[in-house]
Amino acid sequence: MSKALLICNGENSPSLLKRLAKEADFILAADGGADAALKAGVCPHAVIGDLDSVSPRARRQLKDTPFIHVARQDNTDFDKALSWLCRRGFTACDIAGSTGKRMDFTVGNLLAAFAYAKKMDISFKAAGWSVYPLVKSKRFSARKGARASLLPVSACRGVSLKGFEYPLQNARLKAGDTMSTSNVVQTKNCEVSFTGGKLLLYVED
Repeated sequence: MSKALLICNGENSPSLLKRLAKEADFILAADGGADAALKAGVCPHAVIGDLDSVSPRARRQLKDTPFIHVARQDNTDFDKALSWLCRRGFTACDIAGSTGKRMDFTVGNLLAAFAYAKKMDISFKAAGWSVYPLVKSKRFSARKGARASLLPVSACRGVSLKGFEYPLQNARLKAGDTMSTSNVVQTKNCEVSFTGGKLLLYVED
């Protein structure tokens, strides 16, 4: 598995960025995310976007780093970055700094990730939690006692849970259902399985 770290220009934890950078095969900054990376002491392998947010200081510090200018204005720098990673065959991507600051960007990024979730195992990371956009079943590890929520963004079929305090078995969920929020992890290894639809899985660290 080839794993990327995508650093965006939202709320970032320097300690988290450093940890995620050690786990990644490639580090890509989305425009102003280059400044967030450098502030945390992380050097991206490339910077992508329309490049209207990255500071002159970051450009100077990264003078030997490729800057990939994508001029089109009908998608976000976040979209440009995920599309670029998919085309280069990355199979997993941790995303940091794509939430916070602006609610419209936060919601937009969470929804936009579904377009790439069939090709990459995507996880949004922040201090204290992870969110996974799911279009297929997923096994994952979590801390026993951690809170976890399933947030359906479309009609979902055959939803079943393993390793949770409140199980589901072959359930149907519609977009916006709240019956599957605030569950509790009971075992280290958990599974969310379903036969159709789109889900956001939120898990506390």
